[in-house]
Amino acid sequence: MFKNLDAEQARHSYTNQRMADMVGISRVSYENKKKNGKFTALEAKKMCKIFKVKFDYLFATDEDEAR
Repeated sequence: MFKNLDAEQARHSYTNQRMADMVGISRVSYENKKKNGKFTALEAKKMCKIFKVKFDYLFATDEDEAR
């Protein structure tokens, strides 16, 4: 759903388990949230800090780019 999140995760060689651990949720929850886009504000903020990027970049969707 979020191609930039996928790209940053791959660029840093972070597994889904590692990301889940850093965010403070289970791997299964992390993978489900990547699919459905339902990260909490705190989880999203943590990921922005991990990758040192802005929210709008990290969570951009194909829909956002069509506008």
